[in-house]
Amino acid sequence: MTINLDNNSHSNSDQSTRHVDVAIIGAGTAGQNAFRQASKTTNNIVIINDGFWTTTCATVGCMPSKLLIAAANRAHEAKDSEAFGIYADVKIDGKQVMARVQAERNRFAGFLEQQVDSWPEDKKISGRAHINQNGIIEVNNELIKADKIIIATGSTPFIPDGWTEKLGDRLLTSDTVFELTDLPNSMAVIGAGSIGLELAQAFSRLGVVVTLFNRTNRVAGLKDDAINTKAIACLGSELTMKLNSKIEGVGSRLKVDTDQLEADKEGTAQSVAFIHYIGSDGHTREWQGDYVLVATGRHNTIDQLGIENLGVSLDDKNRPQDLDINTGQIGDLEVYIIGDANAHIPLLHVASDEGFGAGSSVCTNNIDAYIRPPAIPLSIVFCEPQIINVGMTRPEIEESEREYVIGKVSFDNQGRSRVMGVNCGLLHIYGCKQTDKILGASMVGPDAEYIAHILAVAITNSLSIKELLDTPFYHPTILEGLRTALRDVQEQMSIPYQNQKTEQDSF
Repeated sequence: MTINLDNNSHSNSDQSTRHVDVAIIGAGTAGQNAFRQASKTTNNIVIINDGFWTTTCATVGCMPSKLLIAAANRAHEAKDSEAFGIYADVKIDGKQVMARVQAERNRFAGFLEQQVDSWPEDKKISGRAHINQNGIIEVNNELIKADKIIIATGSTPFIPDGWTEKLGDRLLTSDTVFELTDLPNSMAVIGAGSIGLELAQAFSRLGVVVTLFNRTNRVAGLKDDAINTKAIACLGSELTMKLNSKIEGVGSRLKVDTDQLEADKEGTAQSVAFIHYIGSDGHTREWQGDYVLVATGRHNTIDQLGIENLGVSLDDKNRPQDLDINTGQIGDLEVYIIGDANAHIPLLHVASDEGFGAGSSVCTNNIDAYIRPPAIPLSIVFCEPQIINVGMTRPEIEESEREYVIGKVSFDNQGRSRVMGVNCGLLHIYGCKQTDKILGASMVGPDAEYIAHILAVAITNSLSIKELLDTPFYHPTILEGLRTALRDVQEQMSIPYQNQKTEQDSF
């Protein structure tokens, strides 16, 4: 259904001054891909953006966090090498660490800015868009009527009510933490999801005294109890974690440091943050330190856009109803909500695919447009050891009432893992007994990102356990652990396999 408004139904003040085929609101990964695709078949297009014209990934997400993690891992390897008979005195220059993070981050973002700069100026509008009661987009002093609208406004960090006022400049989010010019002395990280885990471990390895808080006894959203327990054990050996903790209140106060106050020539005192929390033992305690980094997830803000005026309904979690996950289209409306804005799967590769798909769908002649079907769930947490989830989770499989088995392998004594001194981990592969196919997998362990991709390829292409085992596994590699788990799946399925070996990999 094309958005077709009768001009007589509203006042002259609402008359659109510009009529376009396609309007895209938001210029992140999804929005940029949609703009590029739609621009191939229509010149009558506009993209509207509020804020930076790059992407969350390049500017405040994937890339700066991996730059910080890379520095942290270098420091960790240098400091934690005594088992190999190597001793080193490591000096960490916090200012240089953060300067490199920012410089390389800006370099990545610069490539995106160059692409945007190459777009015609009359196709770009910087400003905050709002959709009025007549379905007209208002931005700055301009009114825009669009036959088709793609909404790709992304997401923003979630901050509990009142924390901004109570913590002031002691509050950090994933959007602001990379602007630090030096490493702090101490930090609390709230939330043990992917962002919280990655940043907590990275700052800890760089010498910051970090305490990680989470309201449940789970990390990285793991749904497999055994994998979750193993992940906590592996990560807890170097990271202070306060799991099952309930935060009662936060705030900031002047730092109680007589020496600092006497040395402060300006007569001002530095503030510190504090957290009152109930620990897993039921006792109330206080944490105090330099910063509180809130990593309790991100949420979209499309409810502030006025999309209800387009006929779009949201559920109680701000997710659009009647969403076609292949294209982002809402019902039969010519409205598409893509990327983090639709709160479907807030990952860059998903946003990229959705942007490509929506940009192709809105084209007038889109009969040959390639709309990629939704990818299977795939998540990777880049802490060490890494954590992955691929395909269906164990609770989802149990709810589906499929008959399944779990192939297992521990990486505690796996050959190459032990050689490298990264031998802490566990892999579970969920195999379907009826089909001899992989339903999903969960893992904490070394080289998990590569194992995740192999499993994702297997599930996407419906490869059987036997077909996977027919492929070569080079020795000695950590990937041999994958073979061990696959053999365990096959043995439990009672499918004959010549020269089958289910014990630990050969050395």
